[in-house]
Amino acid sequence: MTLEKSADTNLYGNTDQGRRGILVVNLGSPEAPTTAAVRRYLNEFLMDPHVLAMPWVLRRLLVSAIMVNRPRRTARAYQRIWNETGSPLVSLTSSVADGIRQQTGLPVAVAMRYGTPQVDAAIRTLGDVDEIVLMALYPQHADSTRTTTIKRVARELSGKRLLVLPPYYNNPDFLSVFGAHVKKHLPASAEHLLFSYHGLPEHHITNADPTGSHCLRTESCCVTHSIAHDTCYRHQCFSTTRAIGSLIDIDHSQSFQSRLRPGRWLQPSSSQHATTLAQQGVRHLAVVCPAFAVDNLETLEEVGQQLSLTFRKAGGKELILIPALNDEPEWIQVLSKWAGGAIDSFRELSLQ
Repeated sequence: MTLEKSADTNLYGNTDQGRRGILVVNLGSPEAPTTAAVRRYLNEFLMDPHVLAMPWVLRRLLVSAIMVNRPRRTARAYQRIWNETGSPLVSLTSSVADGIRQQTGLPVAVAMRYGTPQVDAAIRTLGDVDEIVLMALYPQHADSTRTTTIKRVARELSGKRLLVLPPYYNNPDFLSVFGAHVKKHLPASAEHLLFSYHGLPEHHITNADPTGSHCLRTESCCVTHSIAHDTCYRHQCFSTTRAIGSLIDIDHSQSFQSRLRPGRWLQPSSSQHATTLAQQGVRHLAVVCPAFAVDNLETLEEVGQQLSLTFRKAGGKELILIPALNDEPEWIQVLSKWAGGAIDSFRELSLQ
């Protein structure tokens, strides 16, 4: 598969090649907050080599060991955030897709990389379209999110042009809307703003480095110009933090959450950093999670509940979770603008 650029298109996908459909994809969620459903979901997720990069036999052994206790614990966590619409991640992603559909008039379908709605079924619901815009709702690049999603969608396509929305971590439209959103939800009582991103093992960063000699080699690698930054999740997180932090008059810092297993992961961890902030005298901490377009288990339960408890146990008084952009009208307008954009604003994937 190769990336190439093609000709222009008019707003909202009326091209000389035919009609455009939009596929909105997020990572996924179990179908129910039960141990059995979570076990199925975690097995599919963790057996993806883009998530656990190791030989199949070793991955199978590790995942089987994880499955002994984690599904039960994770199911209890999902139960704490499940609501009348089901999984917040699925329902909020569907609401985003509805908004894009209303704004553009284009066929729009929702899919999850793991779980349901499945990619193949979602593509079928788009009907007779000639090109599909893949809007994977991940601001930053990571093989465990974007790469695996793109490859999964590409496997299901035949005879259609696939246009992929690039990572938008530094897109001016995103930064403008997200910056205003953070300002709007930042309470006056907040003394510090923590940017908490999904964590990754360090080897995910070095494996994605096309130079093989830049990422994590020096303390300044993320601010030293390199082509590696195009696929460096860590650099892209820092870039978003700097951009949004410059818009907000409050002390701020960055950390990484959701460590899954032993090994070297991106640092500092959100739990350790929140503890340190409390010990340093911060009593009112605001946290925002810019790696997530919609709220989910990692924001609502891991940060809003678990990290809040950790912070208060360490001496803090209040942790305020700033919500994700979710289906905010201004964000829907930006996504709709992107969905109907010119072909050269996407990365075209050749499926031959």
